[in-house]
Amino acid sequence: MATATASEKSLKLKPIGDRVIAQRLGSAEKSRGGLYLPDTAQEKPQEGKVIAVGSGKTLKNGKVVPLAVKAGDKIIFGKYSGSEIKVDDKEYVFLNEDDILAIVS
Repeated sequence: MATATASEKSLKLKPIGDRVIAQRLGSAEKSRGGLYLPDTAQEKPQEGKVIAVGSGKTLKNGKVVPLAVKAGDKIIFGKYSGSEIKVDDKEYVFLNEDDILAIVS
């Protein structure tokens, strides 16, 4: 099991089912031409770190299939995937496991 940092332990949310909570990893502040971009002009990164995972996907026969990702994994997800929420001044993305495209090793 991955060890959690202090900020991960203080998260008061636990996803259910096949849902995952991720935190976006930072984006570049400079354009290719060397200009600094304000936050509103920056493209949101599609890369994140898994903070918490649900119990797994429940199949029609009642069997629970565990998720392929775990807390601490670095992931890539779809550009317009998930729902963004803010908790304690930190932004998180709620994703379904199907929205995750890859685990970065």
